[in-house]
Formats: sequence, C-alpha cells, structure tokens
Amino acid sequence: MSKALGLFSGGLDSTLAALTLKRQGVAVTGIVFVTPFFGVERARQAARQIDIPLIVENIGDIHLDMLKKPRYGYGRNLNPCIDCHALMFRLAARHVQSGKFDFLFSGEVLGQRPMSQNYNALQAVAKHAGSADIILRPLCARLLPPTAMEEQGLVAREKLLDIQGRSRKRQEDYARQWDLHEYPGSGGGCLLTEKSFTGKLRDLLEHQPECTVQDIEILKLGRQFRLSCSAKLTLGRNQEDNENLQAAARPGYILMHAPEFRGPTGLISGNPTPNDLLLAAAIVAGYGKGRDQTQVTVRLFHDGEERLLSVAPMSQDRSVLLQVL
Repeated sequence: MSKALGLFSGGLDSTLAALTLKRQGVAVTGIVFVTPFFGVERARQAARQIDIPLIVENIGDIHLDMLKKPRYGYGRNLNPCIDCHALMFRLAARHVQSGKFDFLFSGEVLGQRPMSQNYNALQAVAKHAGSADIILRPLCARLLPPTAMEEQGLVAREKLLDIQGRSRKRQEDYARQWDLHEYPGSGGGCLLTEKSFTGKLRDLLEHQPECTVQDIEILKLGRQFRLSCSAKLTLGRNQEDNENLQAAARPGYILMHAPEFRGPTGLISGNPTPNDLLLAAAIVAGYGKGRDQTQVTVRLFHDGEERLLSVAPMSQDRSVLLQVL
C-alpha cells in the first residue's frame, strides 16, 4: 500500500483530494501548517470527518519571512499564493525524504484561481518547492501529464479526477456521492485574502519591516492607530481586547491606561518618540470615560517600569484620522 501526505486545509478541495486517494487504497495523512493568517481547527474537523491522521506544524516565523519578500509577488491583496504553496510543499517534502511517505498531494484544481492555479503556476509551485517529481494533484491529475507515482503504480490514473475551472459544482457532486455532508464554503480561511485585514498588515510591513509574528497577532485586536513612521498604538474595543492586549505585551511593548476612569487598554509597538507617547496617551484618554475632562492621567508600563502622563483627551473625531483601516 502506498502512503501519501497531503497539504490539508480542511476545505472541500483538500478533503476531496484526500478521499480520491483513500478510496483507491492509498494510506492518506494530512499536514496543516499554522501561521498567524490561518489556523488548524478547520483541518482538524475535516480530518476527523474522513478519518485520516493529521500532522500539525507551526511555521509562523518562516512564513512571515517569505511573506515580506515573495519571489512571485502577491495576489489581489497580500496573498503570495505561489510562494506559500511552494513553501508548504518544500516543508512537507521532508517527511517524504525521511521515508515516511511515498509522495505528496494537494487539492489544487487547474484553472480554479487565474493567478495561482493555472498550468504555469502549478509548474512554478512544484519547481520552486524542489519537489516536482513527488507532487500529485488528484482533483485535476487527468488533465496534467502523468506523474512518476502513476507510472510506478502507486496510484491508478483512471481513478483520479479531471476537474477544472472556478465552478464548485463537480466538487459538490462528489461530496454528495461520497457522503461528505459537512464542509466550509469557498474562499475564506486565509486572512491574507481579506481586504479589511491586509490594509493593517500593509501599514505594518511598510513602517515596521522588522515586525514579528507577535506584531501580526496584535493586528487582530482592537483599533490600530499609526502614531508615526516608527510607532503604532493598538486600542482595545472591549474587555476581552483589553485582556488580550495585556497578555500580548512583551519586552519592548508599552501598555497604557487611564487609572481614574473606565476605558480601553492601549499597547504601543515599534520605537515611539516622547511625542508618540503623548499622542497615544491622548487617544487612550479620548476613548475612556474621562473624555470630557480637561486633563486625564494615563499610566504607562514599559519593561517593568511605570510612569504617569497628564494629557488633554483627544476627540474621537480627530483620532480616527490616525486609524489604520
């Protein structure tokens, strides 16, 4: 029995690709890579549904390095799909090279995405990954040249599929035929394709190119304000945000709040100047219950040290001009 390891997001395509091989007797395992932009839960649910093992690997740091300088550029937003898929195949290939699996597979469909899943893009992914001879795409394999796995009898080509194009009708038909009742809708799952998130990310990469995975995680919290070219304020919208910002603080970050009034927690990242600190304190005060006061005291916590600033609260109408959308 041949053994295959598949890039497994838990979406309909990767799930059907796994089932296409499993139904012809291939021992299938999925692998899901976790970054700040996509997680593991959808893959776990799908793996349980079709009863396959799942390997989980966190690649946040190496993925961020790739994202900052993708060889093949970005899609519509900040999604470097060709480079991302190549990176995942390259990392997954280590498991084949160790002898645990015979080949790799994915749920890619020829022509489904004009930029990243045309024929040339599929070839570029395989070449860039350095794994062209061990990659199989079960959903569209019969539209592509035969692979070594088919020629060696590890899989039966006639039992692979010939799906192409953007329509999901054939995938949905197979899902019904194979009793696959639960699967996510098309799209979604990756924050790099969402305009509302990538505007904040673009601002961060432009002003803080040395940003870390932790800086990316903070983009998911609260309101983001650009204080200057070198510093940013994240402001909690609610108690949950406030608690998460406090938990996210690391050496180098600055926490602030107005102790005399109920209001948001602020987190400053980057390299703030004294003027940046005053500006951030005014914004924090302006979103709290002391917004109508002439002066508000704001407490700062930085690397174990504490200090107080007295500032005039900034109106929300003014501060919104600094908000990163």
